[in-house]
Amino acid sequence: MGSGTQAYITLDDQTTLDAAQSDPTGFIRGLDRAIIDEIQRAPDLLLAIKKSIDEDYRPGRFLLTGSANILTLPRVADSLAGRMETIRMLPLARAEIEDRTSTFLDRLFAGTLKPDPEATVGDDLVRLALLGGFPEAISRASERRRQDWAQSYLTSVLTRDLRDIADIEKLTELPKFVRLLAEHSGQLINYSQFGAAINVSHKTGQRYVGLLEQVFLVATLQPWFTNSLKRIVKTPKLHFLDSGLLATARGLSFDRIKADRTLFGSLLESFVFSEILKLMAASDQRLTPYHFRDQQMREVDIVLERDDGMIAGIEIKASATVRSGDFGGLHTLAQACGDRFAYGVILYDSSEVVHFGDRLAAVPISSLWR
Repeated sequence: MGSGTQAYITLDDQTTLDAAQSDPTGFIRGLDRAIIDEIQRAPDLLLAIKKSIDEDYRPGRFLLTGSANILTLPRVADSLAGRMETIRMLPLARAEIEDRTSTFLDRLFAGTLKPDPEATVGDDLVRLALLGGFPEAISRASERRRQDWAQSYLTSVLTRDLRDIADIEKLTELPKFVRLLAEHSGQLINYSQFGAAINVSHKTGQRYVGLLEQVFLVATLQPWFTNSLKRIVKTPKLHFLDSGLLATARGLSFDRIKADRTLFGSLLESFVFSEILKLMAASDQRLTPYHFRDQQMREVDIVLERDDGMIAGIEIKASATVRSGDFGGLHTLAQACGDRFAYGVILYDSSEVVHFGDRLAAVPISSLWR
């Protein structure tokens, strides 16, 4: 293959996969530049790629993509350390879908968030959360067809993608396990409860959640704590990474949420969490997300800590009204941080910005993509 030609190879193809697995070095030897998709199917290729890179150090020779995070496999992470850059591709952010550049994170830390006269509110906000960010789902006109796509995607992840990276003894129980996780999205993780639902131990439940993180279905959000607050809950929270998949896993539809609005809160929280992760990936600011809860049940859904130590807090409310009492968690966080506290917001279902004292405000949810 001559210099300048770029090969596209997918390991979804059985013949190609067999060739890659039987002779990894020979498979890579003929490639000058290549895109290799579903690389997790043949992790042994990575050692051959390392050897090829060490012999020819031109950047950009290999673009490796996959639907599982193979960097969590020990031999893989070691083999390409220092030789690659990793880009984590989440589903599309709302700003991308609307072809905008969001300034939300910069404005949040600066405390300059503005009203949004064109805010997405009410039923339209419910529809956006149900839609999620997968291009294949967004491109389908009807809710039923989107759910069909999401269902088949979930099935594919739970059978094929997971089998690529792990031996799972209860593969047939995984759909039930995922439905249980969906019911608890946005809540504190209880591995024993999750495991018991499919008759496995606390440790196996924890391993399964870790594997579902590796295939980018869920994320765990670690607790934020500080020595100045003694009584803090130190349990991670669980979130689905796509609200459309979460809705499908929970059997939520527009009509169901219309009939029972209480179902919307946890869906909206995972939707916002995912949007924040996407904005973080595109931001020049170095941020780490956490959640906060003390033993008086005062909590903040998302705490963002910047690399200079500054903190911003985000609460999510599926309601068009916010009261001063709703700021209890943000007040506690602000007191614990002192001068490190940049700003705290409650994102709510409205177009108005309402200030609630020093460095605290209620802000439209659609500020996320403005």
